[in-house]
Amino acid sequence: MGHAHRSIRGCTFLLWVATLLLLAESRRGKQPRCPSGCTCTKDNALCEDVRSVPHSFPPDVVSLSFVKSGFTEIAGGSFLHTPSLQLLLFTANSFDSIDEDAFQGLPHLEYLSLAYNNLETLPKDIFKGMDALTKVDLRGNMFSCDCKLKWLVEWMYSTNATVDQLYCSGPPPYQGRKMNDLVPQSFDCITAEFALKKTLVFESISVEAFTFGDDQYVVYAQPFSGICNFMEWDHVNMEFRAYDTIESTSTVVCKPMVIDNHLFIVVAQLFGGSHIYKRDSSANKFIKIQDIDILKIRKPNDIETFSVDGEFFFVIADSSKAGSTTVYKWNGNGFYSHQSLHPWYRDTDVEYLDIAGKPHLILSSSSQRPVIYQWSRAQKQFDRRTDIPETDDVYAVKHFKVKGELFVCLTRFIGDSKVMKWDGSMFTEIQTMPSRGSMVFQPVSIGNWQYAILGSDYSLTQVYQWDTKKGQFVHFQELNVQAPRAFSLISIDNREFLLASSFKGKTQIYEHLMIDLSS
Repeated sequence: MGHAHRSIRGCTFLLWVATLLLLAESRRGKQPRCPSGCTCTKDNALCEDVRSVPHSFPPDVVSLSFVKSGFTEIAGGSFLHTPSLQLLLFTANSFDSIDEDAFQGLPHLEYLSLAYNNLETLPKDIFKGMDALTKVDLRGNMFSCDCKLKWLVEWMYSTNATVDQLYCSGPPPYQGRKMNDLVPQSFDCITAEFALKKTLVFESISVEAFTFGDDQYVVYAQPFSGICNFMEWDHVNMEFRAYDTIESTSTVVCKPMVIDNHLFIVVAQLFGGSHIYKRDSSANKFIKIQDIDILKIRKPNDIETFSVDGEFFFVIADSSKAGSTTVYKWNGNGFYSHQSLHPWYRDTDVEYLDIAGKPHLILSSSSQRPVIYQWSRAQKQFDRRTDIPETDDVYAVKHFKVKGELFVCLTRFIGDSKVMKWDGSMFTEIQTMPSRGSMVFQPVSIGNWQYAILGSDYSLTQVYQWDTKKGQFVHFQELNVQAPRAFSLISIDNREFLLASSFKGKTQIYEHLMIDLSS
């Protein structure tokens, strides 16, 4: 019924406009003109139901008024043939759409009224080129003051035209507020996403990004093919390309370490022992320089590199029943066993971090709660300090900082993974995440954005974003990575890439893209 009334009003209005044009032009002895959608004769005009504003008004018309017209749209270029227009009124209509070029070609328009048209938004740059405007009436609409209207707030600050007081109908934070009082900074319109950039045709169990010289590289441990697969960034084609490989057996970690402009790779293997390689620049290849004591490292699961007081170390977490998690130190010629931490605990992960200005290690184990070790500068070794309470079956611990405060992500394969905060004496739980089948819970920092990426063998990878107001993570995005084992971030050419290793599927590279919701 409402549509029928609107159609009748539309026809009546068009008939009225057409008749006026017909009489005016007949009195001046001109051939009658009709708006689009109307048929005109010398004495009469007949209009059909037209949804859009007609394009064929006389070019010398200076004012037009559309009140309760029944039009539902204003198409682009509707007034290109009326460049002399100075006043244009649309009042008490009900528009489904207004094109961004609806008012194109009106350099002399001084007064524009779009009042009481049930508008919730307006297309960006709709007033572009209308430099003569002195008054814009937008009252009585149902504007949603979201990112799509940020441009209008910016325009209101820069235009010389007078804009009557407007009120926001939503969203809830702005409902009832005066739009004229808002500033562009009121809108948080920048968001982001991880978009799939490239899929690599191999499985991997670890991934490490590193810089050597002036170039950026990535190395993947491929357990089934038994290689460390290196890729480098091509600055011309803007993509990763093959660089080199290290042949190995049952590879679990390929850990890069740069010391005095020399590149070392610690290759951890499940069988055949683990080894250390060095990049020979003159031969342009990797050369094995050292074997790692197979009696100490029987079943390596993770490697962490760090430096303390100018000296370089790496530590291997050993997950066997007979091996021992061991710290190795660089002595200028090679690496030697510096300290064995604890045997028999089947460590699955080791994390190096700074707590209150002092170096620490956190060891995760399948047989006990995560253990925290603190570096003794006097003894030049790690001493056991404490453990993390109420956290059994933790596969890995990874740390991050927000505004100087220290947090850790605890990965659990069975049960909920956790986020904990350092309170000055111990880590306390602040959040749990459902994580059945998870073997990686990796925090990632990009500019002011802090993420935590939770992988699973049984479901999609969940990306969480840190909410500063809530002081915890909120769900952000899902990624389709099969059986993820590690994530690593690399920044190149002002772009950020997330590298995702997959134990049972294809390794993937995602790009972190910024999105302006106000554009």
